Amino acid sequence: MSKKGIGIGIGESDFKGLRVRNNYYIDKTMYIKNIIDNQSRVILVTRPRRFGKTLNMSMLKYYFDCTKTDNTELFTGLKIMEQEEKYTSKLGAYPVIYVTLKDVQDRSYESMLLDMKTAMLNMYKEHMYLLKSDKIYEFEKEKIMDILYAREDENVLKNSVRDLSEYLSRYHNKPVILLLDEYDVPLQNAYIEGYYDEAVKFFKTFYGVTFKDNPYLEKTVITGVSRVAKESIFSGANNFKVFTVLDDEFADDFGITEKEMDKVIEDFEIQDKKEEIKRWYDGYKIGEVEGIYNPWSILNYLTDRKLMPYWVNTSSNDLIKLILKNSETVKEKIERLLKDEAIEVKINLETVIVGIEENEDNIWGLMLGTGYLKVVETVDITEGIYKVKLPNYEIKFLFQQIIDDWFRNKVIGNDLKSILKDLVTLNMKEYEKKFDILVREMFSYMDVGETTAENFYHAFVLGMLVGLKDSYYVNSNRESGMGRYDIMLEPKDKNGNSFIMEFKVLENKEEKTIEETIENAKRQIEEKGYEQNLKERGFKNITKMVYAFKGKEVKMEVY
Repeated sequence: MSKKGIGIGIGESDFKGLRVRNNYYIDKTMYIKNIIDNQSRVILVTRPRRFGKTLNMSMLKYYFDCTKTDNTELFTGLKIMEQEEKYTSKLGAYPVIYVTLKDVQDRSYESMLLDMKTAMLNMYKEHMYLLKSDKIYEFEKEKIMDILYAREDENVLKNSVRDLSEYLSRYHNKPVILLLDEYDVPLQNAYIEGYYDEAVKFFKTFYGVTFKDNPYLEKTVITGVSRVAKESIFSGANNFKVFTVLDDEFADDFGITEKEMDKVIEDFEIQDKKEEIKRWYDGYKIGEVEGIYNPWSILNYLTDRKLMPYWVNTSSNDLIKLILKNSETVKEKIERLLKDEAIEVKINLETVIVGIEENEDNIWGLMLGTGYLKVVETVDITEGIYKVKLPNYEIKFLFQQIIDDWFRNKVIGNDLKSILKDLVTLNMKEYEKKFDILVREMFSYMDVGETTAENFYHAFVLGMLVGLKDSYYVNSNRESGMGRYDIMLEPKDKNGNSFIMEFKVLENKEEKTIEETIENAKRQIEEKGYEQNLKERGFKNITKMVYAFKGKEVKMEVY
């Protein structure tokens, strides 16, 4: 509770419920004005999950809706009611269709269709009064009943939103506002579950029928996490405009801005926690608006008063695990992100989900759109090149968790923490045994080719960055094009065991055997003077290790 005695509506996405219960509310009603001002007939706004998209859609529903009771009281005292008549006259001015696809995510195409039937059933239930109207023809009422009993065929299902917009427009003699929430959930899930082609075919028709030449719609607002390529499902939509996290429009309508957060801190009397809260949950940037906080995490923190990761995005986690499987260059860049560095990447926010793990532009676009990254600098806007970094400690923690889960569940049977414990305690006999298993299992899991050793190296470094984060500084240095890598593990306690590791791939022009590669790697450690460098900085217990790769063959030597 705040000092004003206002409750917190955790997970409350219904605007009316939140207002009726007098829950704490950050006034986002200027979003209504911004939607009215926008000239596009179809507006798609993409934001990370848990950033207030559904609550804002519910707010639009209650503001525009003419089919229920007068909702003036819900907006009394909010900013939208201070605006001119051009905006206040839109209160209760249109019939509204509201549909969410957040639960349309199942393991097969057939199950997805059942989920869609449930979503359409819930949408039609809001307008059952149509069944009593003589403005609706009998054959139309039969179709409505089929939908309400979830017995419609696939063709009726594809036309269900378009048909309802026609019925409502005729009944109320007004054009319809369509609000479509979480439009991309079915497609992301379909890709993960393996029926993407069937899902795209369905939704291309579904959205084409809904938007193309539909004279009954006044305006459509769509929300989602990613901007799915228009050509894949929205090819029939006219006057279609997308607003992503890189755009200024609607920038402060989602999330909690710095100014809004200052008021939250004052209202809940947590001034002494301001810097810690900022480190954990601040850091997002939308358009040119910086310092945006994750609202889901903030509301949970205000309830629990514990600094911990509240923001979980399961579907994006699954996609990121796919990405981690093969891409050496992505792994190398994630290493740098985990060290709090900014990296320069090309971003495509028009996400092409198919083969996303093989296309870096799409990978970084997905990660930016889903809230795992923030833009810190625009390098070349025409080429889509930006500098990005992790926004806050919460996301860093989640990244570490994803990598830890990936190692434990997808790559190796052995617990990575067990392997690393053997390493840092100098239990080398067990370490070598487990490392050999690690290499064999990871090589079989990843693509085998010219970059197999590099791919393994970066995966191993990621594992160390996560597994040793509490007790070691993991320093990695890649010298591109030489087939040579090195790692230095510096214990945070200088009396602990420190390590110098050299990774080297056999160079056919200079080396004939893997033993020669081992000797060259040892020579490089000595020539670079790593041991002396560590000693001069107070490290005493130093272990040197070399790893040599020849195709799938790997040898390690400790000295």
